[in-house]
Amino acid sequence: MAHIEELRRYKRVHMIGIGGVSMSGIAEILKHWGFSITGSDCAESEITEKLKKDGIPIVIGHDVSLVSQADVVVYTAAIQKTDEELVKAKELGIPTIERADFLGLLTKAFDDTICVSGTHGKTTTTSMVSMCFLEAGLDPSIQVGATLKAIDGNYRIGNSDYFIIEACEYVESFLKFYPKSEIILNIDDDHLDYFKNMENIFNAFIKYVKLLPKNGLLVVNSDNSYCSQLHKYTTAKVITYGIENEKANYVARNITFDKNGFAHFDVYHNNYFYASIVLSVPGEHNVSNALACIALCDNYGLDKTDIKEALRKYTGAHRRFEFVGQYNGASIYDDYGHHPTEIKATAMALKKKQYHHSWVVFQPHTYSRTKAHLDEFAMVLMNFDNIIVTDIYAARESDTYGVSAKDIVDKITESGRKAYYLPDFKKIVTFLKKHVEKDDIILTLGAGTVTNIGPMLLDSEKSKTKLAEESNAN
Repeated sequence: MAHIEELRRYKRVHMIGIGGVSMSGIAEILKHWGFSITGSDCAESEITEKLKKDGIPIVIGHDVSLVSQADVVVYTAAIQKTDEELVKAKELGIPTIERADFLGLLTKAFDDTICVSGTHGKTTTTSMVSMCFLEAGLDPSIQVGATLKAIDGNYRIGNSDYFIIEACEYVESFLKFYPKSEIILNIDDDHLDYFKNMENIFNAFIKYVKLLPKNGLLVVNSDNSYCSQLHKYTTAKVITYGIENEKANYVARNITFDKNGFAHFDVYHNNYFYASIVLSVPGEHNVSNALACIALCDNYGLDKTDIKEALRKYTGAHRRFEFVGQYNGASIYDDYGHHPTEIKATAMALKKKQYHHSWVVFQPHTYSRTKAHLDEFAMVLMNFDNIIVTDIYAARESDTYGVSAKDIVDKITESGRKAYYLPDFKKIVTFLKKHVEKDDIILTLGAGTVTNIGPMLLDSEKSKTKLAEESNAN
């Protein structure tokens, strides 16, 4: 059960940017605990609509009167210092707390906070661990970075000491947390707009590992050279897992894939057979994510039958190689991958499936990431049969990096492959309708608005069907 006495001084909480995945989860948890919550966001979304239905007053835009009624104002890192609600809070002397700091206070309220971190795979592995704890009846509280079907949202409020949470390294926000256990999946060169280089990224993870108490647990991927060094920086218990490193504590062997690309594999613990595992998500990268989950859950004493069943039931989180529907006999999938490592993992997972031709529609995410990984993006996208690239999704950045999405297409073309630069979503839909064939796979890829293309394609299919039905009726 959470100890929320320290938070009780804030009876009324106003949240700027409440429509974010993490912020909305915090809002719902606080409301459940009896806090009075209000919020604002720059745009309406499914998340803001759900919050309103759950009785949380939200304004689209600004309303400084909500600030004046609050005991504390929580805001996301994306909020500018000039934001009028933030300025008003400071004028009135109302405490302001950045989202990561406030989330840190939530993690402190639980005796056993389990943090899942790493450059890639956090959402999936957090979801897998959550499913296992739920299957075992341990009643955890959960916060995950995407919608998880099993909890009908991105958060769950339990009545145990367990809090399972996705811990992001960006702007070192995970250093605000109070972990009892940590999973570190990998350390890669991402968020270079903040970290600048790999040394700074690795140092952030070293500081993160040092947060663990002596009676804590560190689960690390021994296939990753950076992760395999982290044991030197903690006195907590260290458990390793891997696919390539046979010396790891938990190893996957005899990996096979069915026609959907779903893996079946054997897990060995300290070289002794542990269990055979069947996944319902595609790709070898998910074998690695599952190993991390198994290593943690086994060390928490969960029964292997519960672990096996939970992993079999897990069919993926929102926007993680998620099936969207079918257009003219072709299957449409959507994935959040926006770093070359993630795109390669998704491409390899797709290759395990049975299909005719593959089509990728890629939307680069941020100018800084596109510039830093331009050659790598071109290289990994060539794993697909047909390549469409649309304009960069700016997110938090301005166009000051001298790079464009067309630069990726030019790199691919220089390598002798055909690629299409199509900035307009409607033209992309028209292009796909003209060229996609039965049993093809279409993958929309990126952390921005590219996710809208699949539904646009499906809507055009529905319109075509409706017109055909009306024509037949006449």
